[in-house]
Amino acid sequence: IKSYGDKITHYIQQPDLSDIPVPPNHKRLQGYYKISRHYKWALNQVFNRLGYDSVLIVEDDLDIAPDFFDYFLSTYPLLQQDSSLWCVSAWNDNGKEHMIDTTRQDLLYRTDFFPGLGWMMLKNVWNELEPKWPASFWDDWMRHPDQRKDRACIRPEVCRTSTFGRVGVSKGQYFDKHLKFIKLNTKPFDFTHTDLSYLLQDNYDRRFVGEVYRSPQLTVREVLDNRHAEQHIVRVQYKTKEEFKGFAKQLGIMDDLKAGVPRAGYHGIVSFMFKGRRVHLSPPADWTQYDPSWS
Repeated sequence: IKSYGDKITHYIQQPDLSDIPVPPNHKRLQGYYKISRHYKWALNQVFNRLGYDSVLIVEDDLDIAPDFFDYFLSTYPLLQQDSSLWCVSAWNDNGKEHMIDTTRQDLLYRTDFFPGLGWMMLKNVWNELEPKWPASFWDDWMRHPDQRKDRACIRPEVCRTSTFGRVGVSKGQYFDKHLKFIKLNTKPFDFTHTDLSYLLQDNYDRRFVGEVYRSPQLTVREVLDNRHAEQHIVRVQYKTKEEFKGFAKQLGIMDDLKAGVPRAGYHGIVSFMFKGRRVHLSPPADWTQYDPSWS
């Protein structure tokens, strides 16, 4: 980092790398405590010492897309304008090449799931989180209803980051089976001259949620067998946690839930490509809220 010289405006370094007292059953998880301590220190430096009003967090094992900075520059005003948003992320948890429309570099979504992995937030959110920042496992803590407060993040169809982090605190969890297959965008899209107001809550709920529930409903078996191939946008409905997990596994998307929220989900809806058509895995149309017991 120092090799960039005067191209870097501020260079700060965590002064405390000491071990942290942890419960006996967490001795092997010491790294997660150090990461949480580091985030708190670094975010306080950015917001409270250096005086910035927003931060873009990029972990040291991430590659970025050529339009990474344009993406965040263009979505920054949405964070300022829409209080129902609390972050912008570069990451799509279901961003494997065969599960996305690789021609839609422009396509962005709202998601109730905090994705991380290259993300932006504002100072007002940090002011809210800092007094109760957790000692460890900060990302899952962010996904708890007490922190999320029904707010959403923006995420892309095609990822603007990819990770090469096989080695790290998580010891390669998910890397060989999932993370290394995530598709990084390589074709820049000019977000700076694009109207992104469709991502504001009222506009998005009317447009996106409306599209989902106007789509023809198929069974998971019909989708797997590629029946009704003339229908390019379809919906598969789940009603229980067991149905969601079962259908997600069959369709190849991430099946885990955090406080009831599926990865990349919005109002319980997870959108992805399967055999060349758009599939919305969704709850019934009268869905109102997540069940935190679903995990």
